[in-house]
Amino acid sequence: MVMTMIKTLTDANFEAEVLQSDKPVLVDYWAEWCGPCKAMEPAIEELASDLDGKVQVAKLNIDDNRAVPARFNVRGVPTFMLFKDGALVAAKVGAQTKSQLAAFAQQ
Repeated sequence: MVMTMIKTLTDANFEAEVLQSDKPVLVDYWAEWCGPCKAMEPAIEELASDLDGKVQVAKLNIDDNRAVPARFNVRGVPTFMLFKDGALVAAKVGAQTKSQLAAFAQQ
């Protein structure tokens, strides 16, 4: 199943899974009530498969985890952030196409 390629992030594991990761991590900040977030699910699952081994794709539910979104000033969902070597290198807010996300994740 593809979802196993997508890490589920929490406030508790964010440091270990993202900031200490040895490869780039694309974080998808989302919420259960967010229509565009749900609409992007298939593209994110395909992207996780396409980028397997190169970029880790991870999701963080902003309703269940408040500390990390506050730390990185997440104001709306979906928000995508790319982390490399423990640092935030890029952020995008709003729904993206799979090709836009792929280009974003591999910059």
